[in-house]
Amino acid sequence: MMTYTGNRGLMLEEPLLFEKGAVDRCGVDLPDVPPVASRLGQVERHREIGLPGLAEPDVVRHFTRLSRQNYAIDMGIFPLGSCTMKHNPRLNEKMARLPGFSDIHPLQPVDTVQGALALIDTLADWLKKLTGMPEVAMSPKAGAHGELCGMLAIRAAHEARGNARAVVLVPESAHGTNPATAAFCGYAVENIPADARGRVDLAALQARLGADVAAVMITNPNTCGLFEPDMIAIGEAVHAAGAFVYCDGANFNAIVGRVRPGDLGIDAMHINLHKTFSTPHGGGGPGSGPVVFSAALAPFAPLPFVKKTGTHYDLVEEEQALAGTDHNRSFGRMVAFHGQMGMFVRALSYMMSHGADGLRQVAEDAVLNANYILAGLQDVYTAPFAHTGPCMHEALFSDDFLSGTGLTTLDLAKAMIDEGFHPMTMYFPLVVHGAMLVEPTETESKASLDQLIGAMRSVAAAMLSGDPATFKSAPHLAPRRRLDETAAARKPVLTWREPVAAVAAE
Repeated sequence: MMTYTGNRGLMLEEPLLFEKGAVDRCGVDLPDVPPVASRLGQVERHREIGLPGLAEPDVVRHFTRLSRQNYAIDMGIFPLGSCTMKHNPRLNEKMARLPGFSDIHPLQPVDTVQGALALIDTLADWLKKLTGMPEVAMSPKAGAHGELCGMLAIRAAHEARGNARAVVLVPESAHGTNPATAAFCGYAVENIPADARGRVDLAALQARLGADVAAVMITNPNTCGLFEPDMIAIGEAVHAAGAFVYCDGANFNAIVGRVRPGDLGIDAMHINLHKTFSTPHGGGGPGSGPVVFSAALAPFAPLPFVKKTGTHYDLVEEEQALAGTDHNRSFGRMVAFHGQMGMFVRALSYMMSHGADGLRQVAEDAVLNANYILAGLQDVYTAPFAHTGPCMHEALFSDDFLSGTGLTTLDLAKAMIDEGFHPMTMYFPLVVHGAMLVEPTETESKASLDQLIGAMRSVAAAMLSGDPATFKSAPHLAPRRRLDETAAARKPVLTWREPVAAVAAE
């Protein structure tokens, strides 16, 4: 049913600010600007900019209405695989807003931020104990930045031996940032295939190792949501070849408290605090990706780092201060300051409120929830690796069950929007055609998982028995219909009140 306003009950239609506002109105009264001499030289504008003016209630209503169209973890489950979106306890937020953490400045004298440095040191200690690694760099900003940190340390270690080496091996089940980071560091990247179980082909890896290989970058659990059972053998083979093992720790939430990466032969691993320890990272930031190091790489870890002497904390930031420290061969700085303080507070709050036994249960519940989804859907959805045994923290499906219908993963994902769910991760990992990766995390209840499973089964049944054209145009109940995503990317339509050509002519 169409309505005059475009509203559908309490789902309010909201135009753009340029469509709502007018240049002759404003939310406040301002005096006329007195004439002044131009300081722009010949580059001077002689016409109105054309920005929309709105009354204050209109501005408030606009952004409030838009916020009601956002999907958020506080509204429902976020089933994004490999992009963990878990509940962020409000206790963590309260701790991060304490003045002693939220109001400090990175250039304050060290004596005035002893509590903050103590917190960073305590968090670092937790991370070292949980991973079984002797050193950690706290400053990297997030996952890819952490990868860069680890690979720079590996490069520095090889250069210290007098042989920089040229090649990094990356299994096809690794995260896409792994080969990108290796290439950014100047390495040639070579692919290692997966076997029929979705794990690294150990024989293929061993056959390729040689004196030119600097490192292997491996994701464990991998992007198929599977644990690499040959990890110790991989580490032994890589070390025998004089190379290092870099582990992408984005999926650490599946094994935290259960497995220590240091015991598996890993030399460097970044930890996404937003994926394992609940710190929020939506919308592009802020993030935090500390990197743990083995004893072989610890001397090459970056600056700055916190050093405790007695009860006093110092921040070592200069290379000349490294003599006699564990970082005496540091490759240098990653960032200007010390890292993301707010993320450190939230992560430590999460750890201390859970305790060691609670963190172990985090991993166990995450794996339990993912396998519950796998068991609830594998008789309808194609589950390419279900025959190999339980998954870890995420369940992987493909759209092979839709073969012959003309429908794809994208159509199913759009239909899930009509059910009130954010779609799962689509078309990733790339090793599975039409992939659908579902990660419930440990924070979802059985009731919410049952609802998601029920909706996914219902959509699949309708797609297999109904009119395909109906699903080619989904979603039907969202504020906006489906976009032509290819045309939107290649031929975007940008609305602006003032023609660009007219401005350029001035």
